[in-house]
Amino acid sequence: MSEEYDALVRNGTWELMPSNPSQNVVGCKWIFRTKRNSDGSIDRFKARLVAKGFHQRPGIDYYDTFSPVVKPTTIRFVLSVAVSNGWILRQLDVNNAFLQGTLTENVYMTQPPGFIDQDSPSHVCKLKKAIYGLKQAPRAWYQELRSFLLQSGFTNSHADTSLFVLKFRGHLVYFLVYVDDLIITGDDEHLVNQYIHLLANRFSLKDLGKLSYFLGVEIVPNSQGFLLSQRRYLIDLLARTHMSEAKPVQTPLPSGTKISLHSGDKLSDPTEFQAVVGSLQYLILTRLDIAFAVNKLSQFMHTPTTEHWTLAKRLLRYLCGTPDHSLQLYCDSPLSFHAFSDALHAYSNADWAGDPDDFSSTSAYIVYLGRNPISWSSKKQKTIARSSTEAEYRSVANTAAKLNWVSSLLCDLGIQLPTCPIIYCDNVGATQVCSNPVFHSRMKHVAIDFHFIRDQVQKGILRVAHVSSTDQLADLLTKSLPRARFLFLRDKIGLSCRAPS
Repeated sequence: MSEEYDALVRNGTWELMPSNPSQNVVGCKWIFRTKRNSDGSIDRFKARLVAKGFHQRPGIDYYDTFSPVVKPTTIRFVLSVAVSNGWILRQLDVNNAFLQGTLTENVYMTQPPGFIDQDSPSHVCKLKKAIYGLKQAPRAWYQELRSFLLQSGFTNSHADTSLFVLKFRGHLVYFLVYVDDLIITGDDEHLVNQYIHLLANRFSLKDLGKLSYFLGVEIVPNSQGFLLSQRRYLIDLLARTHMSEAKPVQTPLPSGTKISLHSGDKLSDPTEFQAVVGSLQYLILTRLDIAFAVNKLSQFMHTPTTEHWTLAKRLLRYLCGTPDHSLQLYCDSPLSFHAFSDALHAYSNADWAGDPDDFSSTSAYIVYLGRNPISWSSKKQKTIARSSTEAEYRSVANTAAKLNWVSSLLCDLGIQLPTCPIIYCDNVGATQVCSNPVFHSRMKHVAIDFHFIRDQVQKGILRVAHVSSTDQLADLLTKSLPRARFLFLRDKIGLSCRAPS
């Protein structure tokens, strides 16, 4: 507590001033937590002074609060490029990050408990810098860091505002920001170290060395590149739900399962179901094999039943048998700047009228950069499709929108593709509709925003190609599959089994 208080004082976080009845004084309290390493061992004990932001009044004590964080797709994208080109990956942690942001509003806070000024016990703290707990604290910190990086020569990506790119004398440096956790990589180690030193002179940094543990994801080097593993998170989840010794199963859901909203009896207390499914959503960061099952269970969060809870426990049993499965990023994937041919491609699929309640379809895609999966989605379509072709066409359109965003991210990173991206679809009709306007009569009821894909195909920006249903990898994310089919696709999509620690 003393160390934290001294850091606040050194930083000039506040100044004491007499209290006034017109002031809206925000309270504060001390928060204590234990920070752990990736193996579960204790890293350090931490005390943090937190303002009671719920006392703040909108439009008076704060205005804008939104602060962007780097997208998971961007992280996997940059890691894929780095591992394919053999770049160094460094991880940084900013000490007291939120205390660096400068406030533009007048915010008053009570003096910290246990550290009341004896000469002015009735004074309040007028905050000059942001503090944890304030509504605008994340935004103030992001703006402070962004301003410094832009002044240092970086440019802010338009595709992801938490990505910063430096192009200096033919060299590249990428900088990823997730609140106070930072990743920096580039093709010149000396240049990377130079900017780390520059950043350390402006902010109080902790250099964590090579990237090994980021946002609960462990980066495990191996002979093929490295694995992105959430094993520790999964083990903790299984222990918390008392499923560590459960009998494993080989698929997340029973084959051909049609999960209905009204099947089973309504749970008297849905809290545990909601907590488990919410935790599983975070696990999709590296486990795309459970994306369909988690998406399906998430549709019943508002009124879960006994059958939904049974299926959630079955999913935990599947994870109990596969704790070491992780996302493999290959170093021999053709992602170098001189071998980028046909690197960006995606698989798109849809399960027509698979929902037994409203007969809506499920769209799914997996986007690959070379051999590395960097983005995936399994999501219920918002409108009902009148045919399998329409369902597949909508899914291809959603995939095209994602590829457009990934392509703009490529441009921001200074990478240019020699060939246009490809979408593989196993529906012949949907593939033809993407390029053949003769089929318009069949699709005239489809919203116009889905037809943008035709313009892209005709202009050569995108290509939609047919793939056999056997090789359709996105099939894994659209429905519950038989065991043999599920295991076949799981082995192909890019998951590997790490050596148990």
